[in-house]
Amino acid sequence: MAFTTYAQLQSTIADYLARSDLTSQIQDFISLAETRLSRDLRIRQMLTYTTITMTANTASVTIPTDFLSIRDIHIVGSPVYALKYDSPSNLFRNTDSYVTALPKFYTTVGAQFLFSPIPDSAYVLQILYYAKPPVLSDTNTSNVWLANCPDALLYAALAEAEPYLMNDARIATWAALYDKSITSLTASDDSSENAGSPLAITIAAR
Repeated sequence: MAFTTYAQLQSTIADYLARSDLTSQIQDFISLAETRLSRDLRIRQMLTYTTITMTANTASVTIPTDFLSIRDIHIVGSPVYALKYDSPSNLFRNTDSYVTALPKFYTTVGAQFLFSPIPDSAYVLQILYYAKPPVLSDTNTSNVWLANCPDALLYAALAEAEPYLMNDARIATWAALYDKSITSLTASDDSSENAGSPLAITIAAR
């Protein structure tokens, strides 16, 4: 059975489990599967970008609520000012963290990006990042997972189901299929990024 919607996915999981009495539990299995995918997978369909205007004399900005991991961060300008990552400990120990100027470094603490030096103006920050897809529901019937990696979503949900059903023998089966799908997706995504053009070294603007 092909499944392209949330309802069809639930029905497919019920068929695989040969159970018709797990309606609410299957929704939980899918939710847990989406959480697992958010931790394990990074594909180009998850990429998004946003701009944030910094506040002068304020060292931090709020990280987008759907943020998973960063791909690029820079200050818009001519030239573009690329920011380098620094660990929280190093950033706090750096004396530049207590002066105001054009930021050179950033780190993440909780739900915030912190910058060093502290911005001395309302610079425009552009962030390219992997975003967590909106979760599946009766009103949101598809998302990045279901549209681009339905097999991984299915296997992850089934792997979550087996401990609940105390069917430990099947856990390894679904886990192996899930791992294989993640490896394949990652390799395919890496290949598509580099296809059609030779690799080249680019020196980032500073």
